[in-house]
Amino acid sequence: MKFATILLEGRQVVAVLNEENSIIVPLNDAEEQRTGKRPFPDDMIQCIEMGNDFLKNAKDVAVWANENLSATVKLEEVKILAPIPKPRKNIFCVGKNYEEHAIEMGSKDDIPEHVMVFTKAPTTVIGPDETVPDHKDVSEQLDYEGELCVVIGKKGKAISQDKALEHVFGYTILNDITARDLQAKHKQFFIGKSLDGSGPLGPVIVDKSAIPNPNKLNISTKVNGEVRQNSNTEHFIFSIEEVISVLSKGMTLEPGDLIATGTPAGVGKGFKPPRFLRDGDLVEIEVEGIGVLRNTVGKD
Repeated sequence: MKFATILLEGRQVVAVLNEENSIIVPLNDAEEQRTGKRPFPDDMIQCIEMGNDFLKNAKDVAVWANENLSATVKLEEVKILAPIPKPRKNIFCVGKNYEEHAIEMGSKDDIPEHVMVFTKAPTTVIGPDETVPDHKDVSEQLDYEGELCVVIGKKGKAISQDKALEHVFGYTILNDITARDLQAKHKQFFIGKSLDGSGPLGPVIVDKSAIPNPNKLNISTKVNGEVRQNSNTEHFIFSIEEVISVLSKGMTLEPGDLIATGTPAGVGKGFKPPRFLRDGDLVEIEVEGIGVLRNTVGKD
């Protein structure tokens, strides 16, 4: 199933999309029509915390609504928000998780031996089709990074690799927008990765049952229609299972936590000369089985 957070008649609600992304089932509205009850939270993290009960009940409602189209709405009637508009914690991000990207950012000596992790602030998150601020007042080197993003579904600590995917709820897409000049200036990642609006997320979360092997998905990024990144998650240096295991060794992972798994080669900084983002640029990130995340760069 594809889960989304939508704005419907001024209300933020959790919904299910069909495979074609043309019909949307607002879960509470549909269930009220079916049974007179509204059992679903209107917050995605709270839904995820319900565990398998949420998945089962959502599927039942979606199947019923497919036969009762009056309980559905069309895509053009709503606004798709980030699936988790306000993460409770910083977003975990894996750095240099593709060899070719590590090399384009330096050399073979920059290929990590251990999982490299930094974070993005929750205030970076914006939804699909929202404008990425150009932040001209603080940066001249805004860059894109298309990434598969893991959504944690079950709380855990010291998770073994063979149990790691049991703790996953699903997968979405993140554009890890980065101010390269701020990275260089401050000698670390957090400020350059955490400008407001620098974390486009979405458009949906696909539950893990629909993606049996997240370590083998095509991923690409286009800027103004030109393919800049084109790879597959099979080229991860560190698998999703290993990343989850490493993060959880001394740290508790919780439902709704987001883990961006790294970006392939082809970022703007990797070109000679670099090709940083400018006002009006359209960035489209596509991940197999999930969809396309689109955002345009614009003035603050």
